Amino acid sequence: MAGRVIAITGAFGILGSAVAKAAAAQGASLALIDAAKAPLGVGVGEGALVLAETDLTDPVQVGAAMAAIGERYGRIDALLNIAGGFVWEKIEGQDPSRWADLFRLNVVTAANASRAAIPHLRKSRHGRIVNVGSAAALKAGAGMGAYSAAKAGVHALTQALAEELKGDGITVNAVLPSIIDTPANRADMPDTDPAVWVAPDDLAAVILFLASEASTAVTGSLVPVTGRV
Repeated sequence: MAGRVIAITGAFGILGSAVAKAAAAQGASLALIDAAKAPLGVGVGEGALVLAETDLTDPVQVGAAMAAIGERYGRIDALLNIAGGFVWEKIEGQDPSRWADLFRLNVVTAANASRAAIPHLRKSRHGRIVNVGSAAALKAGAGMGAYSAAKAGVHALTQALAEELKGDGITVNAVLPSIIDTPANRADMPDTDPAVWVAPDDLAAVILFLASEASTAVTGSLVPVTGRV
């Protein structure tokens, strides 16, 4: 990853932070994009371009963020679409707006970021887009209808973009995690052994492989990363 320019959406969250730290340790130049305010110290050392309070559902703001990355670094080598949202809620009695909300947080954010990044990715010799889907989109459980449907949209977006960008030498893939070991998931499921879940660092390693020059032969793939669940 040394010398590669990596743009990460959702960079201040648990997974985004793990990916950013791992990429920085491997020598990548980082652009950290998030809707939240920048935390005190992003944990990746000095030099990262921090683009906080960026609404990824707004194509104008996303375009401005990608333009700032292009101005700073001259190109983008990999876009990692980690931003997203999750709600567990059964369909009966559900607020109907939940479906649109989760589609916007998961699919629209990835589509906006990808669309705006493509011109900058074309300047790379090994352009990459890596999305975060979900194993739950392959088999949804109770309370997972809206979330799983949204992540299925991410899977379709991944495969469509892979076909559209083949001629540009840009690969597009998605990781499909099961339960990620986060403080929130530990609090919500205290009786489950988190050792069987997916550690953020382990998921980050797969994401960074797909973002690397070594993954040239892989595109349009939906890669399960399910730990021992």
